[in-house]
Amino acid sequence: MSENIELNKKVYSKAAYDQIIDTDFNQLGIKPIQTQIDTQPTLNEFFDLYNELFYTIPELGEIDSHEYLITKSSEYINFSANQDEIIALQNEIFQLRTELLDTQKQNIELQTGAPLSNSSDTTFTSGGSSTSGGSSTGGGGGY
Repeated sequence: MSENIELNKKVYSKAAYDQIIDTDFNQLGIKPIQTQIDTQPTLNEFFDLYNELFYTIPELGEIDSHEYLITKSSEYINFSANQDEIIALQNEIFQLRTELLDTQKQNIELQTGAPLSNSSDTTFTSGGSSTSGGSSTGGGGGY
C-alpha cells in the first residue's frame, strides 16, 4: 500500500526574508561590526567617562591604571617630558654626592690625622666609633 505524504514549502521574497528570518548571530554574543562601531563612545563621551572614573582608577599597575595610561600614551606620541632636565639633575646629584664623600673623607683625615685609602673596605675610627665601608654619617652612603 502506498501512502501519499503532503510536503509544504514556504518561499519568501528577498525583502520578506530579511524581515521574517533573524540572520544575526545574537545567540553567540557576536555583534556585527557596524553595531560595534555604533556602540563605541565618542571622543567626548570617552573623556566624560574618564573624568567620572578618574579617582577609581588605580594609580600604579601594569594594566588598567594611570601609570599604564601614561606609559601607553607616552609611547604613542614618543613623549619624554623633562628627560634632558632629569638626566642633568641626576648627574648633578651624582657630582654633589661625590663632593660630599670627598669632604667627609677630608674631615675624617683632619680629625684623625691619618690619611684614608681609596678602598671601600677601609675601617677607621673617629671619636671612639668604628665605621666600615668608607661611609660616615651625613648620607650619601650606598650610591
